[in-house]
Amino acid sequence: MTELVTFLLPALPLLGLLLTLLLGRYPGCEAIVRLSERIAAQRPARGVDRRPGLPKPPRSFAPAGGLLIALGLARRPPPVAA
Repeated sequence: MTELVTFLLPALPLLGLLLTLLLGRYPGCEAIVRLSERIAAQRPARGVDRRPGLPKPPRSFAPAGGLLIALGLARRPPPVAA
């Protein structure tokens, strides 16, 4: 009996959600609508008071990060045997 309870206990939230969906209720639907309305209200209209952004700096081709460390630790390879 305890094996059955330990098996079904984690499935109770799933069964509850399935039951509410079968009854036609959609949990969280109102929260999703409220959140989407809030996001839409915060977003400015397109093309209104849009200031041009700052120009991007020119791209640098200097090594950075791991490549910089690798180049700093690199040694000259041995000469080719003739």
